[in-house]
Amino acid sequence: MNEEVKRVLKKPFFNGLRDGIPIGLGYLAVSFSIGLTARNVGMSVFQGFLMSFFNNASAGEVAGVSAMSDGVTYITAALIILVTNARYILMSCAMSQKFSPETPLIHRFLIGFDLTDELFGIAVAYPGYIKPSYMYGAMSFALPMWSIGGMCGIAVGNILSDVIITAMSVAVYGMFLAFIIPPCRNSKSIAIVVISSFIISGLAKIAPVISKASDSLRIIVLTIFISVAAALLFPVEDEKQEAAK
Repeated sequence: MNEEVKRVLKKPFFNGLRDGIPIGLGYLAVSFSIGLTARNVGMSVFQGFLMSFFNNASAGEVAGVSAMSDGVTYITAALIILVTNARYILMSCAMSQKFSPETPLIHRFLIGFDLTDELFGIAVAYPGYIKPSYMYGAMSFALPMWSIGGMCGIAVGNILSDVIITAMSVAVYGMFLAFIIPPCRNSKSIAIVVISSFIISGLAKIAPVISKASDSLRIIVLTIFISVAAALLFPVEDEKQEAAK
């Protein structure tokens, strides 16, 4: 490898592209399973592509598809997506500290469009300030893979039988288990919150009043209730408090 190639590969954009490739490959598999679910509510291949492109969030898309199957109003659907994706508000605040104060607003806005858990992870792990070109490099592979995966999931769903599609749709729930099991093993508080969430969600389906509400409305109510309760019962200690122990 000559010196010119080495110099080019050291540029922030190509470093971001390198770090974004494994993320994008993971996105392809996850969004494919979500695409299968989207096909069950009658979405077309093009609609699946647009959904994944403009809502690059697994939980947000699953909640959105569930809202579609319930036939809720646009306002209710918007509230569901807002509540489900509320964590990105906190991530955006933290992410803003990773840019130099001189970074133009347009770069912050564009990077915020595709701020995901995984891209946030590689950004906060990057030493010092990050350049916008680094994030653009990671996004240039991750975002298309997420969109293509959702599109392919619907396309394949239109070919396979309903029995096979139903079986493959279970992969979505496996994806969420893969998300929650590692944190539960490392934190007793998280494990308690997750288990409690399962129990409360089950009880909500048979409770006298809330059981009569749609699944989408229950998602909003339970998400807010459980999040507030978890924040009050298990507050996260800051670094100074942890260091003093």
